[in-house]
Amino acid sequence: MTRIAHLSDLHFGANDAKIVAATEAWLQKRRPDLVIISGDFTQRARISQFREASAYINRLQSAGLKVLAIPGNHDVPLYDVVRRFAAPLDRYKRFITNDLTPWFEDDDVAVLGINTARSLTIKDGRINHRQIDLMQERFGAVSDQKTRILVTHHPLFAMPIGTGAELSEAVGRHEDAVAGACKAGVHIALAGHFHRTYARSASDMAENVGTALVIQAGTATSTRLRNDEPQSFNWLHVERRDRISLQVIAWNGASFGDRAEAVFAFNGKIWRTGDTPEVERLKTRHIGAHPG
Repeated sequence: MTRIAHLSDLHFGANDAKIVAATEAWLQKRRPDLVIISGDFTQRARISQFREASAYINRLQSAGLKVLAIPGNHDVPLYDVVRRFAAPLDRYKRFITNDLTPWFEDDDVAVLGINTARSLTIKDGRINHRQIDLMQERFGAVSDQKTRILVTHHPLFAMPIGTGAELSEAVGRHEDAVAGACKAGVHIALAGHFHRTYARSASDMAENVGTALVIQAGTATSTRLRNDEPQSFNWLHVERRDRISLQVIAWNGASFGDRAEAVFAFNGKIWRTGDTPEVERLKTRHIGAHPG
């Protein structure tokens, strides 16, 4: 079994220092096999913000934790137009990592990160054909017994972003990306961006999208909250490619607390938990298998 902490949208520059320290304490106590941070390390891609993010990662790594990171759209300068187009991820590469396709593999899982942040878009993301080919190449060499996990900042699918039927924009070239993920045999797709916790089988969301389990993380440390959700991150226990457990670790105003566990099982066609296909809007007072 591999234990993974999935954090996203730290937004240094618009963060709560007390919550940042609390995530570190939680992670160092639980000691996951891998810490995934799926983008938006900064609020405005400023050097001071990247320095804070870099120090955060260094502290985790100094504690012996493995970190897999990818950039988000906020890690591309917004107002510095020259840098935005000439060297959009120069500061990210300098302070976080110059590896935009990070890879982690152990006896149970194979994890690939893909950069979806682009200069031409303000908030939306995109995947190109070279990245899709890489996805198939890397996962194609992985044993069938391992769980294949794809990490992006922007979700591959249109996601619910409010209390009603409003849906987000899917990542650019999403039809090709989804087809590539299907061909690569992706079991789990992790993302962030919308500051909303959500988990659901892809085949419940659209047709011809394969069998991946889609898991979104909320914002771990930002003060920019949405949908009445507190700061949170995901705690995954990947037992095998047809069974994982998910806990949302939510901030209660004083600390991060463990919440109810949702166990997802794959029956060969679809991921299910209990008698409902989804875990969504997981809040401080209710972490479970039914919409909150």
